[in-house]
Amino acid sequence: MAGGFAPAASATTFEAKITPLVIISCILASTGGLMFGGVTSMPSFLKKFFPVVYRRTQQPELESNYCKYDNQGLQLFTSSLYIAALIATFLASVTTRRLGRRLTMLTAGVFFLVGTVLNAAAVNLAMLIIGRLLLGCGVGFANQAVPVFLSEIAPTRIRGALNILFQLNVTIGILFANLINYGTAKITGGWGWRLSFGLGGIPASMLTIGSLIVTDTPNSLIERGHLNEGKSVLRRIRGIENVEPEYLELVEASRAAKAIFQQFTGINAIMFYAPVLFRTVGFGGDASLYSAVITGAVNVLSTLVSIYSVDKIGRRMLLLEACVQMFLSQVVIAIVLGFKLKENSSDLSKGFAILVVVMVCTFVSSFAWSWGPLGWLIPSETFPLETRSIGQSVTVCVNMLFTFVIAQAFLSMLCHFKFGIFLFFSGWVFIMGLFAFFILPETKNVPIEEMTDKVWRQHCFIT
Repeated sequence: MAGGFAPAASATTFEAKITPLVIISCILASTGGLMFGGVTSMPSFLKKFFPVVYRRTQQPELESNYCKYDNQGLQLFTSSLYIAALIATFLASVTTRRLGRRLTMLTAGVFFLVGTVLNAAAVNLAMLIIGRLLLGCGVGFANQAVPVFLSEIAPTRIRGALNILFQLNVTIGILFANLINYGTAKITGGWGWRLSFGLGGIPASMLTIGSLIVTDTPNSLIERGHLNEGKSVLRRIRGIENVEPEYLELVEASRAAKAIFQQFTGINAIMFYAPVLFRTVGFGGDASLYSAVITGAVNVLSTLVSIYSVDKIGRRMLLLEACVQMFLSQVVIAIVLGFKLKENSSDLSKGFAILVVVMVCTFVSSFAWSWGPLGWLIPSETFPLETRSIGQSVTVCVNMLFTFVIAQAFLSMLCHFKFGIFLFFSGWVFIMGLFAFFILPETKNVPIEEMTDKVWRQHCFIT
């Protein structure tokens, strides 16, 4: 079988309307994604908390372009969020299963609010990192509960599109962070970074309030023994009276019960350190932030492409096309930087600098309509009910572990690998393409509770 797996058997189609309750619930739940962003290249922020890095950036002739930001403290600040998220996801797995998806999202919102306050009010590095750790706990709880919530509440035929709302809000959060940083960097007095952090309280409040408004999923209610309430909620979100076939399947699934590659694309390194990267290749301070805004906008628009296409052309096709696009763009970036950028000067010509930005945007766009959203969608829809919570926990855990590794190591890797860092990530992209082609099954239009029978028992590794 081409692609290395058997096709999914014909799946059951459950009657369902696309109700306002479902759309509103999904929008509110997905606001947790808006919390992503950072201020790691703002001069006033660096001057207060990382003075060694700040002095390097003010004396460019003393340091290699690739090594100005090579500082373990700065990398620890960035990566501490992900190690906290990794640890928090173990507890979030328990709360998602025993207390429900909604209360887990509420807990995430509270973590986000407290972490935001501590970061905005930070007077020393310890306070800053404690706030960052609490934000990481929020990420762990949100990434555990939100994708599962979205997959369970959505009708099968638009499950992919609604699930990707979370990733869309991640991209919007990064874009807004870049826009805010661009504006607050111009504030005199050196307090602009506090405003950047403080504005994170807006999406944190939205997630917290939204979690109080939405209802829990029928799957979660039935799993916890609330059968009548689960059936009532199922009627409300499907917009029909006859939900018996889907309800019985959920009950049966309940009775039966009694993501690495994403980070090795290099996407988080590129998105979180975009201003640093563009300064490295010769852009000025404002220009580097401006270029980061451009890539952030591309990220948002390309995620919209995924929302439109994921339930039409399928998951595998998006992943495979993106691998080709990401591989080629990173190779081009490596060639340009390797041959045209001198290590101790910022003399990259305008034409080549623009080419780097275009290639970065090409890379970001392909990731944003493929491995970015699908890295959360596919795990959240493929696990059976009895292992869905722990399965999502493993997904978040692995993702956060490798995000931590990349975030902690990226600036040092940039210093030592130089332009070769893009060849490193392109090699991983090639491996990912092989995985998607030979191993990954298609899950488009398969009801979430039929995934085991219709997809995995048909897989060539099992059959």
